[in-house]
Amino acid sequence: MTRCMLTLMWMCLACAALANDSDPRAREAGLAPGIYDPGSWNAITDVAGVLVGQVTIIDNDAVRTGVTAVLPHGGNIYQEKVPAGFAQGNGYGKMMGTTQIIELGEVETPILLTNTLSVPEAAAGVIEWTLAQTGNEAVRSVNAVVGETNDGRINNIRLRAVRPHHALEAIRAARSGPVAEGSVGAGMGTVSFGWKGGIGTSSRVLPVAEGGYAVGVLVQTNYGGELTIMGVPVRPEDLQVPGNPVASATSPDGSVMIVIATDAPLSDRNLERLAARSFLGIARTGSAMSNGSGDYALAFSTAAGVRRTILRRERLHTLEALPNEHMTSLFQAVVEATEEAVYNALFKASDVNGINQGQYPAIPVEQVIQRLQLSGR
Repeated sequence: MTRCMLTLMWMCLACAALANDSDPRAREAGLAPGIYDPGSWNAITDVAGVLVGQVTIIDNDAVRTGVTAVLPHGGNIYQEKVPAGFAQGNGYGKMMGTTQIIELGEVETPILLTNTLSVPEAAAGVIEWTLAQTGNEAVRSVNAVVGETNDGRINNIRLRAVRPHHALEAIRAARSGPVAEGSVGAGMGTVSFGWKGGIGTSSRVLPVAEGGYAVGVLVQTNYGGELTIMGVPVRPEDLQVPGNPVASATSPDGSVMIVIATDAPLSDRNLERLAARSFLGIARTGSAMSNGSGDYALAFSTAAGVRRTILRRERLHTLEALPNEHMTSLFQAVVEATEEAVYNALFKASDVNGINQGQYPAIPVEQVIQRLQLSGR
C-alpha cells in the first residue's frame, strides 16, 4: 500500500511538472525542420505498436530523477524479438545491453532510460518484468537494454533513488498516443546547453511514393555545445531570464540517448545505419559530441515481416527487407525527427530547482521565437 501511494505521488508530481510548462512544442511555435511531415502525435508512438511509459521521482530538494520506458510492441518482446541496430557517437557512457544487440542484431526487452548510477536497478526491473511474462517460464538469460545520462547537477544521484519497482511501473504505464515531454521521466534532472533539458520526441511519415513508412524518435537530452535552432545560434547572453540566470555554462560535455522506431522492414544492418544518421540531427542543434559526452542511438523495426519470432529463430525462413537503395529517405526522416525532438525537449522543459540551491531555468521560448523571426527563420 505504501509503495502504491508513493508511486501515485511521484506520478502526480510528474504531471504537475508537465502542467507547469505552457510553452508550445517546436512545431506549434512554427519550427518545422526538414521536408517530411510528422505523424498524428509527432511522437515515437506514431510508429504503430510502440508504447512509452514514464515515472518521475521527486523527493524534497534532493531527488529529481526518473525512468522512461519504450516498448517496441505490447506483446512478449522476449518471444517476439525485434531487429535492432546500435550506433555510438562519443562513448563516454554506460549503456547496458549493447554487445548482444551488436552481435545478434535484436532487442528482446523494453528499452529503458534513467540516470547513470541507476542503470543496474532499472535493469533489475526489466529482467523481473521479462521473467514474469507468460511463455518465459524457462528463460534463464535476459539481455536488458538500459541507457542513461548523468543528472547529478540537479539530482542527488548518489542516493540512487531509482529502484527496480520504478522501472516496472514505467513499463506497466506504457501507452500509445501523445508522449509527455520536458522535465519528466528520465529527463527530470537533465540539462542541455545550460538550460533545462529533458525528454523530447518527434516523428516523420514518408510520402506513399517513398514507401509511406513512419520513423519516430525519442531523446533524453543532457548535452551541450553551441545551441543552434533552425540554423540560428542561440547564445545564453542573447536571452533574458530575470533573476534566474542560466545555471551552467554551455559546456560541450554531457550525454544524449536516442531511441528510434520505424515500421519499415529493415535488417539489423540497415537499422544500424539508420541509428548512425540520427547524430546528424544532434549536430544540427550545436553538438560536436565532445570527449566527455556519451552519445548513443538505438533503432528498431516493428515490421511484422522482420520480427524474430520463435518459428523464425528455429528454422530457415525468408525475410522481405527494404533494400539499401531505399534507405536515403529514411535517413532524411531520422535526422529531421531527431533535431525536432531535441527542440521539443528544450521547449517543453519546466524550471527546476536542484540540489545545492541550484536553479535550472527552462529556455525562454518566446524570446527564442522572436530571435528566429529577426533572423528570417
